[in-house]
Amino acid sequence: METPLQAPNQPSESLRRQVRSAILWRSGTQILGQLIAWTSTFVVIRLLSPSDYGLVAMTGVVLLLLSMLNGYGLANAVIQHADVGRREIAQVFGMLLLLNGGLALLQVLAAPLVADYYHEPMVAQLLRVQALLYLPTPFASLAYALLARTMEFRRQAQVNLLSSVAGAIAALVGAYGGLGVWTLVLAPGVLFYTRAIGLTIAARSLMWPSFRFAGAERLARFGGLVAASGLLNFAQSQADVLIAGRWFDAHQVGIYTTALFLTQVFANKFVPPLNEVAFSAYARLHQSGGDMAGAFPGAVRLVMLAAMPFYFGVAAVAEPLVHVMLGPKWLEAVPIVQLLAIAMPCWTLQTLFQPAIDAAGRPGVTAGTTAIGAVLLPVAFLVGARYGIAGIAAAWIVAHPILLAIVAARALPVLGVPPGRYLRAIAPPVLAAAAMALLVFATDGALPVLPPVARLSLLVAVGAVTYLGALVLFAPASVREAIAMVRARG
Repeated sequence: METPLQAPNQPSESLRRQVRSAILWRSGTQILGQLIAWTSTFVVIRLLSPSDYGLVAMTGVVLLLLSMLNGYGLANAVIQHADVGRREIAQVFGMLLLLNGGLALLQVLAAPLVADYYHEPMVAQLLRVQALLYLPTPFASLAYALLARTMEFRRQAQVNLLSSVAGAIAALVGAYGGLGVWTLVLAPGVLFYTRAIGLTIAARSLMWPSFRFAGAERLARFGGLVAASGLLNFAQSQADVLIAGRWFDAHQVGIYTTALFLTQVFANKFVPPLNEVAFSAYARLHQSGGDMAGAFPGAVRLVMLAAMPFYFGVAAVAEPLVHVMLGPKWLEAVPIVQLLAIAMPCWTLQTLFQPAIDAAGRPGVTAGTTAIGAVLLPVAFLVGARYGIAGIAAAWIVAHPILLAIVAARALPVLGVPPGRYLRAIAPPVLAAAAMALLVFATDGALPVLPPVARLSLLVAVGAVTYLGALVLFAPASVREAIAMVRARG
């Protein structure tokens, strides 16, 4: 009988140390990697045009749609099931190869149809080249799963840092070399391939795939549920760009998607690595009968302590921020940035539920809530589009609080978390950040005319002091909890 590759069943204190180490490595290198990536990104934004970003945003909808089928759920199944054997891992690798090869071919064939939908012939050329991005996915996904099973995030973090540097260099070379929109294809390509090679070496995961799938039904079933949830999530997460690309030209779409990029920096760059660690930790807790009801609110509170000042701060300093980070030609994005930044806390809170629900073996709950969002959000964006590109941004503020309430109502009972406990977890950072934003707005209105850099620096300093002061005065327990996590006493 085959010996399963057991995930170590270690005591709670050991798991805490592993989680802390994983967060520090994953988040620490993520911050360093993103500082490098952001430096190159904001340089490239100044060199390229809004139309370039609009075209790539249009292709990005297709990439994200097909990536929902790339087998990410199969990799999660390897993590979630404690008794996966070598034979099943080889079967997962075979599935990943077939899926991603098929997706690459499908994208090439669909490219002309997508270009016709957007009325942009260039979209077809971009999609054909971007099909190459699917080829390294099986290698990266399998290696990631094997490392995550044992909470080995240190090597993952090192590889991610290396790939971020490689992607940043490629972006700068492309932009200064005059590649234009192709810069935005070259950079992620270099990042994806570098990451796949690095993770495969780190995990020593190169193996012969198996294309005989008998006995892998449970992994395929779990992966299918995650993929179904992902497809429904696509409908709600990309409906805005899909609708905007049809109603507005590439310039306006570029303005909107760049504003979205600026406001989603925290949620897109820092929350995903935290969720990766959280999924592995929640899975271990679930397998050992641990207290997920106690772990989840604390994890949410710690994430929102960092997220809330970012979102409300971006809304408060949008004009000098856009001027400094993107340049004067992007100033028409300021009202879009403000609207989106106000809506981002609700969106971030939604994403924090998925790793806990999936780790509890209930991906169907996530699929159900995303199905609701797949109807609610497109309708909101269609209505908003009637009022211009800013109307689509305003739809975020209307629809996402409603969707968050629905998600919480369905997910909290599964995790055993009372609604009052959840609200008490998020209240301190929300209230402190709101007070910070009000004071920053008032300060900005009282300032004399200053250069954008000086104005932004002063407002950021006022915001930081206000936020930290509000937390220390009114939520000292949250501050102590965050410090204890860093010092390994929590």
